[in-house]
Amino acid sequence: MEQLALVQGDDAEAWAADAVLTIVGRPQRRVEGAAKVTGRARYTHDIRLPGTLHARILRSPHPRARVRHVDASRALALAGVRGVLHRFNTPKTAFRGEETIFREEVRFVGDEVAAVAADTEAIAEAALSLIVVDYEVLPHVVDLEEAIDAASPRIDEKGNVLDADRYERGDVRKEFAAADVVVEGTYRTSTQLHNSLETHGAVAVWDGDQLTVYESTQHVFGVREGLRNALHLPLANIRVLCDHMGGGFGSKGGIGKYTIVAALFAREIGAPVRCVLDRHEENVAAGNRSATLQRVRAAGKDGRITAIAHESWSNVGQARWVADPTGPTKGLYDVPNVLAHAHRVLTNTGSLAAFRAPGYVEGTFALESAIDELADGMGVDPLALRRRHAGSQVDPVSKMRYSLKRLVDCYDIGAEEIGWSRRARGGLRGSAPGLRRGLGMASQLWSGGGTPPAYATVHLNPDGTAVVRIGTQDIGTGTRTVIAQVCAEELGIDVRGVRVEIGDTDAPYAPISAGSLTVASITPAVRLAAKDAREQLLDVASGVLEVGRAELRVEGGAVVSRGARTPIAKVFEDLENYTVIGKGSRMPNPDDIVLKTFGAHFAEVEVDPATGMVVVERVVAVHDVGRIVDPLTARSQVEGGVIQALGFALSEERVVDKPTGRVLTSGLETYKVPTVRDVPRIVVRFVDVPDTVANNVGAKGLGEPPIIPAAAAVANAVANGLGVRIRHLPLTPRRVLDALAAAS
Repeated sequence: MEQLALVQGDDAEAWAADAVLTIVGRPQRRVEGAAKVTGRARYTHDIRLPGTLHARILRSPHPRARVRHVDASRALALAGVRGVLHRFNTPKTAFRGEETIFREEVRFVGDEVAAVAADTEAIAEAALSLIVVDYEVLPHVVDLEEAIDAASPRIDEKGNVLDADRYERGDVRKEFAAADVVVEGTYRTSTQLHNSLETHGAVAVWDGDQLTVYESTQHVFGVREGLRNALHLPLANIRVLCDHMGGGFGSKGGIGKYTIVAALFAREIGAPVRCVLDRHEENVAAGNRSATLQRVRAAGKDGRITAIAHESWSNVGQARWVADPTGPTKGLYDVPNVLAHAHRVLTNTGSLAAFRAPGYVEGTFALESAIDELADGMGVDPLALRRRHAGSQVDPVSKMRYSLKRLVDCYDIGAEEIGWSRRARGGLRGSAPGLRRGLGMASQLWSGGGTPPAYATVHLNPDGTAVVRIGTQDIGTGTRTVIAQVCAEELGIDVRGVRVEIGDTDAPYAPISAGSLTVASITPAVRLAAKDAREQLLDVASGVLEVGRAELRVEGGAVVSRGARTPIAKVFEDLENYTVIGKGSRMPNPDDIVLKTFGAHFAEVEVDPATGMVVVERVVAVHDVGRIVDPLTARSQVEGGVIQALGFALSEERVVDKPTGRVLTSGLETYKVPTVRDVPRIVVRFVDVPDTVANNVGAKGLGEPPIIPAAAAVANAVANGLGVRIRHLPLTPRRVLDALAAAS
């Protein structure tokens, strides 16, 4: 459905590629850096209001069961316990399509059954063990491939496997029949857990009928909307705050059950209530990236790709949606014949949540592995094969064509940096006898053009400093700094003279910080608000200085005319209490242009065939995301995405015990995220050409692109070095050894 947005005023002309900018495009220290390193930055976990009570959640020990009765009498009798909520005493609280937060049928180990509020966390935890629940245990299935089997327990009346999306262009069957070379592979990816450094949580407090919630969230307005639906409150009575947050990666896109629990208890008891998940809960109930089973067939003739068929099955747990892994296949390469079919598979495990480029990370691994296999079958260099299909492409949704020129630019930069000409079929000798070295690469496609609506205000103070207010969130990516840069550039003041106020639903609306939307959505509104403030300033200065309006400009915190400089503070000196507040709103995207981001990653690895150990030595990450507003934060984004992708490629894997449905890797001792020892040399490069049709800043989103191709590039490098393809991520030593044994 087309998104409509009301906007105010006219857009500014986009900064041209050759525009002389003094702040935007130059490295800036993070404006919140000092607060973070000194511990002054306040996170949701730091919120400890006077008289705060603590809530803990009782979670199901069964993967599937019917809750027949809950006896909380012993828990309520424990000293310090203030209340217990469960499905038999909780009012209807709409949550993501369901009527209540406590279901009659629990559907995974860790599903919410009841909650306790108490004076301390220890008392609340002790009270959980005193609650007696009568469960009727039901048949369950937790494994993706077992759930696909028709003989497995049926979770939904429609079955466990549900169609999610089907797309077709050309005549795939005909081209496979006529092909010179056809390759076919079954690829698997494991469930990845977000493991945000700051776990999910909320603190709720009521003042009369006014509810204030402090939440670690990527969308303060999304949480507010969820609270309105759950508690039937007017929006004017809800305020959501998120000053700083310790990561989300997509999992904190809206309200959680812990939010509602905190709000219900706080209203019932009349005291602030804190409900924060621990690390175990984070790994069983806070979302995940779906495990996938994917089958890809690719056909080639006369050195070109003639057809691709891609079918995927995703373990979504209990989710009502699917992150489609076939997205890259539908939109990445100029291949005339494509068939893509995605399925949603229900299991008795925790639901998927958006996870940094959901679907595209998994799908790119399968697609780019198959492209390399086809290149090997045709005796063609895999990079050369990709170049042949990087002309233009038709967007599968809008049906509009877009150019892949910037993808080719990424190829050129990355190939030179990695030394792609060294690559040899069958790999290279390693640094020691017996070791093998390989080079691999993969391409990236994602959106990133941003979206309306977004609104901002810029309050210009009489001393020449400014305050920007916009209801976005800084989820750790440096959003505050980028906002300050754009405001300072347009307003003509020093970036250190800009204070940024965000993370508050009392500020003007901004969209969710996810999907690579943030910079491309909010900075155009910030720029327009700063422009409005500057125009008002110049109108005033024209009268004060008795100089024609057209002869004035703002530069370096002063109004400049004919070489004379008048500080902004001097302009306002005799204008007591005069206030300048600029307003700006994000304009709609052009309706005749498809906005995409492109990238290419190149990896160099060393593999020990005796142990199966894979060491990634270098990753070259090249991206086209329009104008780079701050090179420092942009480079950090890419480095973080690559590191997260290396976890997906080499070590991260949720393990679930099939008979009991329990997650066995629910802590950082057993679930292996990359550490500093695992981080290779990461070389970051940008095409850095402003997209002047995208928005008035020329920037596109960078959150998702860096994680999309890295795992596929590593897998292709390992296959190049060993001469053996491993089609299951992560590439653990056991899987490498098993593949070598099978090949021999």
